[in-house]
Amino acid sequence: MTSTMPTADHVLRTDYQKSVARYWNAEHDPVNIRLGEVDGLFHHHYGVGDYDPSVLEGPEETRDARIIEEMHRLETAQADVLLDHLGDIGPLDRVMDTGSGRGGTSFMANRRFGCRVDGVSISQKQVDFANAQAEERGVADKVAFHFRNMLDTGFAAGSLRASWNNESTMYVDLFELFREQARLLEHGGRYVTITGCYNDVTGGRSKAVSRIDEHYTCNIHPRSAYFRAMAANDLVPINVVDLTDQTIPYWELRAQSSVATGVENPFLTAYEEGSFHYLLIAADRV
Repeated sequence: MTSTMPTADHVLRTDYQKSVARYWNAEHDPVNIRLGEVDGLFHHHYGVGDYDPSVLEGPEETRDARIIEEMHRLETAQADVLLDHLGDIGPLDRVMDTGSGRGGTSFMANRRFGCRVDGVSISQKQVDFANAQAEERGVADKVAFHFRNMLDTGFAAGSLRASWNNESTMYVDLFELFREQARLLEHGGRYVTITGCYNDVTGGRSKAVSRIDEHYTCNIHPRSAYFRAMAANDLVPINVVDLTDQTIPYWELRAQSSVATGVENPFLTAYEEGSFHYLLIAADRV
């Protein structure tokens, strides 16, 4: 299904892609590492659902550990919401985690469906970490990670039953991304993304959204761009779910944790003022 091992020069086409790869190769953020150490699932996305207020009570010396565990629960719940929208996936199907990070959602997909999962990332460090995790979990025959560009993965056309981006679309051109996703999916295959996007009604990026862009070296897209790019590439939305209200509690809890990075206030401001939305979009390949 895959071609020969690509070189860094082939995978990283632009200076921007190289800068993003450097960022993630150097990243060792406790908000990703400490949460993953709770149960070995390492995520690179945010959470949904109400948090248990009791984690803020009780002995002070264990308060932060309780918050970390609760944040991780909410992040895992977010991945479950995404997987809920992939449709019928069987053990013989292949799916792709596009922008797979350290592999958390990929391992959850394999555990739920028993399917083959291929993850792609432009961070060699993330790929190596996730493949080591697959070996440790004893699923390396079913879950593999590849140093590839999500805009040109090198995988065969029509080879996937489903694919997804979990908070990684803001690093690429959406028309190029969805062209590649449509190429990879079989007819009737399902694509899902959970993403932050700015509100077209506000007329552009708010100050808070711009601060998020700066923090993560990304380029948050307007909500409308997702639907234009999908329509141009034979991806027809079947579900659109506004998760904004469901993610605000996560950010409120994270702001009270030891792993807060300073980006919590821009997220809360952007969500609460309505300039930023947290959406799930599921679309079928036609």
